[in-house]
Amino acid sequence: MYISFIGGGNMARAMIGGLKKNNVDMTTITVIDPDLEKCQQLAKEFKVKITDQYVENNQSPLNQVIVLAVKPQQMKAVCAQLSPHISTQLIISIAAGIRLGDISRWLGNYAAIVRVMPNTPAQIQAGVSALFAMPEVNQAQKNLASFILSSVGMTLWLDDEVKMDAVTAISGSGPAYVFYLIEALQDAAISLGLTTEESSMLALQTFAGASLLASQSTTDIQTLRAQVTSKGGTTEQGLLALEAADIKKIMLAAAKAAADKSKSLGDHLAQ
Repeated sequence: MYISFIGGGNMARAMIGGLKKNNVDMTTITVIDPDLEKCQQLAKEFKVKITDQYVENNQSPLNQVIVLAVKPQQMKAVCAQLSPHISTQLIISIAAGIRLGDISRWLGNYAAIVRVMPNTPAQIQAGVSALFAMPEVNQAQKNLASFILSSVGMTLWLDDEVKMDAVTAISGSGPAYVFYLIEALQDAAISLGLTTEESSMLALQTFAGASLLASQSTTDIQTLRAQVTSKGGTTEQGLLALEAADIKKIMLAAAKAAADKSKSLGDHLAQ
């Protein structure tokens, strides 16, 4: 398997790091990025091939899989440059909001494309990536996409591209919501008299432990919450305060705002 990454940013670095941990030969990976300093850092760390051009010495460095790891605002221009150099490759896009139909059009109606929404825990191979493929993508290509993305965490294939906006709002933006809640719990701990160090350790480990318990338990989330909530106890009082503030409604509003932004981003950049 030979992979070209167009763009050498954080998500490309995470995916390359995950592939290395899965014993993929790093000499089969090429990073194409005009920022040669960034490329050189990747070459030094992972021993991948690097270039800032689509064609060198009349030969293209593009491989059988091309990962478009660029910002959404850059995608149309990158596709215009890439279009003359593709033939049978699998294209994987990890750009938020950009729809398959638009990528295909920008690539001259090319059809072997998979759209992916990863998230930042991919940096430690603990992410989750949702994938959706154009109908022309064959099973072998889907398997390749699954292998590449599973190197940075779990994968989920969607049956409708429309769901990508919801995925972006939940798992794509979700880590920021979690960091925000950790920050809020730390602030609450400090206000109750704990030191900054104590507050940080307790908040971080509580989130990490509760998430691990939930992910490994066969018990549903509602039951797990009920099991730690004794009638008339401290946890019940805390939850009553959260319900009085209508936290679930606030989370819904946050997710809807993110999903709407994902859709509007796709609409805007499709022009």
